[in-house]
Amino acid sequence: MIFRPPSLEKALTFVDVIMATAVIAVMSLGVVGSLTYGFFVMQMARENQRATQIMLEKVETIRLYRWDQIVYSNGFVPTTFTEVYDPQAISNQQGVVFNGTVTIANFTNDANYYTNMRQVTIGLNWRTRGIPRTRSLTTYIARDGIQNYVY
Repeated sequence: MIFRPPSLEKALTFVDVIMATAVIAVMSLGVVGSLTYGFFVMQMARENQRATQIMLEKVETIRLYRWDQIVYSNGFVPTTFTEVYDPQAISNQQGVVFNGTVTIANFTNDANYYTNMRQVTIGLNWRTRGIPRTRSLTTYIARDGIQNYVY
């Protein structure tokens, strides 16, 4: 048996306790930071999904308009619009505000049917926790498209 002096068998020192507390604090901050980042990524994914839904809704609505309403719209197709994240929520709690634009331009191809087509671009802008975000969708509409089957 090895004899040890009683002074070496004491409990943890104050420095050991401080170091252990510092290690636990750093680990806790890492966990909280990871959770915060995860919630932020989920918020961005939800907003991206909602932006896609808004753009598709606008495009599908425009596809149902008659050709003369699109080409000679004179304000029939609004060039700007505003949507909220959750329109069914109570006022001031509807979430992110999406600001959108609608641009209808001539078909840019040199094909012989270029006068019977239009290019539609829907653009959205919004902010996620102060970060500016933007998405756009471009599609084409033909004179003999789906609107002839609806009316």
